[in-house]
Amino acid sequence: MTPFLDRDLRVKPINAFIDPPQPQARAIITHGHADHARSGHGAVLATPDTIAIMKTRYGEDCAGTFQALEFGVPLQVDDVQITFFPAGHILGSAQVLLEHKGQRIVVTGDYKTRPDRTAQPFELVKCDLLVTEATFGLPVFQHPDPLDEIQRLLRVAAAHPERAYVIGCYALGKAQRVISLLREAGYERPIYLHGAMIRLCALYEERGIALGELRHSLDVPKAELAGQIVIAPPSAIKDRWSRRLPDPVLAGASGWMSVKQRARQSGVELPLIISDHADWNELRQTITATEAETIWVTHGREDALVYWCQQQGRVAEPLNIEAYEDGEEEGE
Repeated sequence: MTPFLDRDLRVKPINAFIDPPQPQARAIITHGHADHARSGHGAVLATPDTIAIMKTRYGEDCAGTFQALEFGVPLQVDDVQITFFPAGHILGSAQVLLEHKGQRIVVTGDYKTRPDRTAQPFELVKCDLLVTEATFGLPVFQHPDPLDEIQRLLRVAAAHPERAYVIGCYALGKAQRVISLLREAGYERPIYLHGAMIRLCALYEERGIALGELRHSLDVPKAELAGQIVIAPPSAIKDRWSRRLPDPVLAGASGWMSVKQRARQSGVELPLIISDHADWNELRQTITATEAETIWVTHGREDALVYWCQQQGRVAEPLNIEAYEDGEEEGE
């Protein structure tokens, strides 16, 4: 059966694009990261959380119109039915189920299946065609338990209380997850924020995600930050901003921190392997469980996953989509 979805993720019967890189009349947005959610579309369909994130980042008028669709509620658009299911990537992130003339297509967007108190938990959706990301689609990527990584940070911080601990995190999704993991690990002290983190952390709290006591790091005396944890953008940990901290330990929270060369290039002393994407095992388990006969793979390391799918008897091919930046986007 010929798919009713183009390889540029255009839903042909309704001429709507999923996460389009250029402004379109109709856009279905999976989540709020900048490589998926752009401003300038005519009509946007997204979850309420994603709409709130887009308006916070780009302004109230960043699209012509917004239509909010809750998880699990089907929407009929002409002869295509659209349903969102949680992707587990960040707050509001959705997989898109498209149904048309008996065919079921799922576009995952970015996803992970591990528990995360700052995102709605991933729900498996069976389908005929699965369009899956593959940011960490190589066997070498097998992510550890993120709580173990946080406990390692806390052990180092307890052993060297004279130093500040700066964790490089993307402002949307990763920062809030790291803060939540710290709270889950029993860390009850205030957590200090770089100014770039404040607005989105406040949005998460407005949307019901408790993060505990957060303080702006600006104008805090240098001595008071000894032994404290500071959350900052990855770019900030390498510039003059971090020099105002007492003997800072530069940490990075990303799935890429499992690549030692990547950590060194980033100037990271304490790599924390905390990913908001599915690793190699999660990708394979998800593909198998969907029972999809056809797999389109995008966003990262496509070749290994395409080959594995083909070895399992599935029809698989890579997609090259302009919007997706080889895994270097905000939610890694």
